[in-house]
Amino acid sequence: MVATKSWLCRLQSSRRPLYLLLKESYSTRNSCKKSFLLSGSGANGWSRGSQFSSWMSSLLPIALAASASLAYHSQHNFLSFCENSTSIGSKERTDYVVKGSLKKVPQELVNELKLICQDNMTVDHEERIFHGTPQNSFHKAVNIPDVVVFPSCEEEVSEIIKTCNRHRVPIVPYGGATSIEGHTLSPNGGVCINMTLMKHVKALHVDDMDVVVEPGIGWMDLNEYLEPYGLFFPLDPGPGATIGGMCATRCSGSLAVRYGTMRENVAVLPNGEIIKTGSRARKSAAGYDLTRLMIGSEGTLGVITEVTLRLQKMPPSSVVALCNFPTIKDAADVAMETMISGIQVSRVELLDEVQVRAINYVNGKNLPELPTLMFEFVGTEAYSREQAMIVQNIASEHNGSGFVFAEDPEAKKELWRIRKEALWAALAYAPNTEAMITDVCVPLSRLADLISLSKEELDASPLTCVIVAHAGDGNFHAIILFDPNDHDHRKEAERLNHYIVHTALSIEDPFIGGNTKYHLQRELDELKTLVKDIIPSRALEKRHKLLLSSLLCHEKMLRGLQMSKFKLFSGIGDPSSHLKSLGAQRLFGYLHESFQPTYLDEH
Repeated sequence: MVATKSWLCRLQSSRRPLYLLLKESYSTRNSCKKSFLLSGSGANGWSRGSQFSSWMSSLLPIALAASASLAYHSQHNFLSFCENSTSIGSKERTDYVVKGSLKKVPQELVNELKLICQDNMTVDHEERIFHGTPQNSFHKAVNIPDVVVFPSCEEEVSEIIKTCNRHRVPIVPYGGATSIEGHTLSPNGGVCINMTLMKHVKALHVDDMDVVVEPGIGWMDLNEYLEPYGLFFPLDPGPGATIGGMCATRCSGSLAVRYGTMRENVAVLPNGEIIKTGSRARKSAAGYDLTRLMIGSEGTLGVITEVTLRLQKMPPSSVVALCNFPTIKDAADVAMETMISGIQVSRVELLDEVQVRAINYVNGKNLPELPTLMFEFVGTEAYSREQAMIVQNIASEHNGSGFVFAEDPEAKKELWRIRKEALWAALAYAPNTEAMITDVCVPLSRLADLISLSKEELDASPLTCVIVAHAGDGNFHAIILFDPNDHDHRKEAERLNHYIVHTALSIEDPFIGGNTKYHLQRELDELKTLVKDIIPSRALEKRHKLLLSSLLCHEKMLRGLQMSKFKLFSGIGDPSSHLKSLGAQRLFGYLHESFQPTYLDEH
């Protein structure tokens, strides 16, 4: 039964109506709290429960199950790691197989989880393999989870985490599994917490333009629910991503250029003991911003069980425009000039000619196979057209051609669909390959230089490589396709990956969006100095310690945690020069003796 539920949860309800019929027949357990259950094929089909009775009850309980995430015993569990035999940037092979030690899950724990989750747990081998093997990532793990649980409410999550904490067993939260960065790997085995049964809308505040949801709801399902109210959640990562994973990975998407990333759109987040961070108020200057500490923590600080999201009004009109360029630098230059001109675009996406060729091949399109920019302009109908015409003039100054508009809703939807499915098109264009994907961000003024240098290197390679970019905010991906069984292919893919990242690092104020482990050594040197000012050096000398396990946080963050499991290394009243540069006034460094990271999923 639970295996069937799990497979149904992986289907996209917005595209598969059969899912909507089947999921009700298999959803035999009620949620522990009243909520709006996503049960219809469209917005009018959602069944609704009662609103929260008070303002306090509608606050997001963002449950950080931090005590479980941090509670590993050093004598039994070792740090997971990716082996790298040489320095970063060399042409030698990097082993992307994530390794870790495996501590057998005791039967006592399995029995306790059975009492908590009843039928919503499994030790089925196929389910464990599925949850421990990323579908879209070249990152692999030696081990898989020993148990997969499917909590249906916050209280169950809390009990699961307390139980795992007591037995010193690692946990890995799991959502839509759309990540390409290996977030859902279980290098140390343990318990996988699949959050996809927690997919309810707890409260909608139309006048305040916010919504309280559970982490397992997909962003596409949420927007279907919000459509009748004229509202939408403005982030749009890959299809199938869930809100919990989007928070954990601080996702963005093509609309981030207008609406910001997940960090700007989450108001409140909630550990074995449930805590809350933030409030529904639009402005707050009280204390540390713990919500933003959680956003992007990738499961290392806790398990998110509820989220309050800021919403936006649906624009009255939009225009989508496409324009072709002879070189990718011309396209990037137009993206930069568009942004600095003050034009209110909601999306600026760039595809190179190889990506366009793949789209034509897979979708039967006939788009010009040239570097292409895709724009979206929103506002009134007249305003959208006016802005599009201004951008057309900018494009013409940079050799732009074939500037076309799309205003028909179905045509616009189709254009963004093929952009969203760019990765799948690239994989279909080069069958029997895997994708190594870079994710780098630079100041917008340097994007054209970085893309041009990267494009030259990619075109000179024997591998098939494509470039896609969120050109409005200086972020681009190189999709490097290689035969995983060919050592030379993998070696070349790694060389290209390292080249792009190090080229970005040579540019002022770079930021690495993903795949950061091998490429942050230079930056971590300064962090190491800061941490050494906080933590006694002897703590860093012990084996199986993780530098980043020093969590700098406010004491409120630790309410409900088992304090005996943490060490208070320093309360800093007069910060060092390193801390002053961060604007810190009073920080506490907590380090569990055997902390190891766990991960959530969406990027």
